[in-house]
Amino acid sequence: MNKRTKQMILKIAAVILLLCAAGGLFYLAKVQRYQKAVQELSLSGISAAGLPDGIYTGECDVDLIRASVSVTVEDETIVRIVLQEHKNGRGAPAEHILAEMIQQQTTDVDAVSGATNSSRVIRKAVEDALRG
Repeated sequence: MNKRTKQMILKIAAVILLLCAAGGLFYLAKVQRYQKAVQELSLSGISAAGLPDGIYTGECDVDLIRASVSVTVEDETIVRIVLQEHKNGRGAPAEHILAEMIQQQTTDVDAVSGATNSSRVIRKAVEDALRG
């Protein structure tokens, strides 16, 4: 391999390294924004009291996690919550809080350990639906 080829390889490697570093920094900034958005979610714990019968839809999107739901209310009671979409990293276990919200008739339920952020996003989506 001649000197010119070695220099070209080094230049290409340097460009690739810089692009990887920039991508990593971009991703870290995105994660920080997402974590801040999750922490800033205002969760109040609401029920279906006072709501007419119907199907209500809601969503919550904090970039890396997104949930959209439909909530069926009958006689001021939450009878069904359907998770239309749940974009998550490892937060799929958080989906178990849907049954808990129906059982307790409130969005004020405990987060699933290991899926706290997804739990918060799902709760907020249900609150959004019940607020109409």
